[in-house]
Amino acid sequence: MTNEELNELLTPAIADLGLELVGIEFSPNAGGSLLRVYIDEPERGVTIDDCERASREISALLDVNDPVAGRYTLEVSSPGLERPLFTPEHFARFLGEQVKINVNLPLDGRRRFQGPIKAVEGDRITIEQDGTPVSIAHANIAKARLVPDYAALGMAPARAEPEGRERPVRRGRSRV
Repeated sequence: MTNEELNELLTPAIADLGLELVGIEFSPNAGGSLLRVYIDEPERGVTIDDCERASREISALLDVNDPVAGRYTLEVSSPGLERPLFTPEHFARFLGEQVKINVNLPLDGRRRFQGPIKAVEGDRITIEQDGTPVSIAHANIAKARLVPDYAALGMAPARAEPEGRERPVRRGRSRV
């Protein structure tokens, strides 16, 4: 069963709980696969009780429909600060925010991109990478996550250089 089919199966049950199905990640492994289901409650956030209720409902649906072959572990989670983005609507909802994107097929020799989301037009997502707009087809996105500003959230010290001191220039190869 594809992620889209799983979405169709699970969305109504999650909605009946007053929650939103954000997306699904399935990681197949020989010893046992992982099925991760992200849920949200935009007004108040997700609680552990929400995850438990959703997990019971999803488990029951999966037992009846048996959409996943073999052994797997079900994990129900909130999207968290490094929220995964699954649909063009998710990208549009977070317009202006920093995002990391991994693509299936390289664009100009790159597979990884990071920058603010500048536009969403149909199935194309445009971000700004190093000052240059990059348009990526949604179908080419393997994985995308928001990049939280931990300093703005008060979870990390702000990066400030001491007065009169410049940042050193790094030389060598960068990993992208």
